[in-house]
Amino acid sequence: MSEDEDSEEGAAETPTEEEMVEPTIEEQLAEAITRAEKAEAEITYRDADIVNLRRRSAADRAELLKFAGYNLSGRILPVLDNLDKALEAAEDGPLADGVRLTRENLLDAFQTEGLKPIEVGSKFDPNTMEAITTLPASEEYPDGTVIDTLESGWMYKDRVLRPARVVVAKE
Repeated sequence: MSEDEDSEEGAAETPTEEEMVEPTIEEQLAEAITRAEKAEAEITYRDADIVNLRRRSAADRAELLKFAGYNLSGRILPVLDNLDKALEAAEDGPLADGVRLTRENLLDAFQTEGLKPIEVGSKFDPNTMEAITTLPASEEYPDGTVIDTLESGWMYKDRVLRPARVVVAKE
């Protein structure tokens, strides 16, 4: 660049007399009020965001505490199933009585923690049951009726921990 080009650009960047006129006090005041209103609105929005974040965090924390035992309960259910199988195979005697007492203690602990068995009615409920297989419908078992329960289902508080696995009549 030559010096002439530099001086032309410099001249173009310098403000003219009209541009150098300072705004009046009223214009400055109006601008300051506008900026203050924007800042107040932004502070209000951020305060609302903080309140919502705290509320959401508290709800999430409460949900975590409510379902803290969900995974452990799911891992212990097979132990209950094995105790049931042991009772089916066991002959009456002190060993069967011990297994029965252990099973009852486990059930009491489950119920204390909010676990309860899913009641399998005559109608198939896809929200709490899983159809493992279907058999043709008959007069005794119309369409959508539960024929047999293969594995018991369990609810943990208001969530399905394990759906009941059933055989369903289907046309």
